[in-house]
Amino acid sequence: MSNPLTIVMYHYVRPLHRSRYPELKALELSCFRGQLDFIGRHYTVVDMEQVIAATRGEPLPPRPLLLTFDDGYRDHYEHVVPLLVERGWQGSFFPPACAVREGRVLDVNKVHFTLASVEEPGCLVEAIFAALDEHRGEHDLADNAAYFGTYAHESRYDGPEVTFVKRMLQKGLPDGLRERVIERLFRRFVTTDEADFAADLYMSVDQLREIHAMGMCIGSHGDRHRWLNTLPGEWQRQEVDASLAFLGELGVPRHDWVMCYPYGGYDDGLLAMLRERGCALGLTVEVDLADVWRHDPLRLPRVDTNDLPAQADAVPGEWAWVAASSSRWGAGVSS
Repeated sequence: MSNPLTIVMYHYVRPLHRSRYPELKALELSCFRGQLDFIGRHYTVVDMEQVIAATRGEPLPPRPLLLTFDDGYRDHYEHVVPLLVERGWQGSFFPPACAVREGRVLDVNKVHFTLASVEEPGCLVEAIFAALDEHRGEHDLADNAAYFGTYAHESRYDGPEVTFVKRMLQKGLPDGLRERVIERLFRRFVTTDEADFAADLYMSVDQLREIHAMGMCIGSHGDRHRWLNTLPGEWQRQEVDASLAFLGELGVPRHDWVMCYPYGGYDDGLLAMLRERGCALGLTVEVDLADVWRHDPLRLPRVDTNDLPAQADAVPGEWAWVAASSSRWGAGVSS
């Protein structure tokens, strides 16, 4: 009999309206509490260890649900973990190594906070156009209109201008130029003190060790949060091995560890390398309910927190239908 596993994906969780960046695309803490109430009423929260065992034939309890939290935010330590501990539930947390180890703000977070710091995204579009014009002689760049036509599309969560900014700063620009433009915008609109910002944004090594000792699962999210499916094999190995070394520092065992793919990016070569290194599970951003009998354990789908009801009395049947049918939408606040 089918017993699908719901794996819920979270990113920012904070008291948003009282925060310094109320326009950040984050889950309001009160909504998170409501989701936990809904989950407690209708689901059985399972541990990562139970999911790994299920991929090897062990049964899961009825209506199983796994809670996952990407990017290792300090919000998770301050707001999420205490609520999980109250309920006796495990969460699985995936910090990128460089953000914690080196005090570096991930490019994806620089983009998010830059967008949250401007009133109109059009000013960022113009800044990207200006950078293209400035560096067109150094790179083989298309004209501005061509880039806008390619990347400025309405998405599930964003209008065309915001989608353009995200996609250009994620993948559209050549790597060296992309990093320079992101850094310039972050310093202009957010802060010039990256180390201080990182210390406030991400969990520390001590905090990660603390929650691991409390029974929370800590897994890999790469080293520098890069699109792993765009990297040659040697760079993929460097990303994974640096992350595994970091997990070792936190006390995470090297057997049956879990990979959460940054941006959901993976390829066949990466999967083979993960299997060689003893990876037990891989979490994607493909939107679906997980079938541990049918899905490759290294390619488990998840559902986004934006699809989960925030009221305990919501109808679970309606939620299950939304989750199972929402694969056409893609993932939410991580993009």
